[in-house]
Amino acid sequence: MHDLHIARITEPTGIGSRILVDRLWPRGIKKDAPLWDEWMPDVAPSTALRKAYHAGEMDFAAFSAAYDRELEANAAVDRLLARWAAGPLWLLSYVKRIDRSHLPVLAHFLTRVTNER
Repeated sequence: MHDLHIARITEPTGIGSRILVDRLWPRGIKKDAPLWDEWMPDVAPSTALRKAYHAGEMDFAAFSAAYDRELEANAAVDRLLARWAAGPLWLLSYVKRIDRSHLPVLAHFLTRVTNER
């Protein structure tokens, strides 16, 4: 499998598909000049899960487990896996702290699913 990276949309990226995996369109970014190749809001955490996590109703471990369960039942994951199979993949978000966001959870999930197949 090709390289898999995670980054903020404001950081420079290397070669590969750049996929925005946020549920909401980033504030201040024009829709006619995006910094990525595709927007896949369907692979981002559900609105309810995102709001609960940001409200402090769950810690990162609980959020990660819940998001992992959502990904298990998410048909859009196959589109993301197909992009990764075609070449290097950059998972992008506008979050402030990548290490405590959905990006590492999604990257780990994609790696695990790929290794199981």
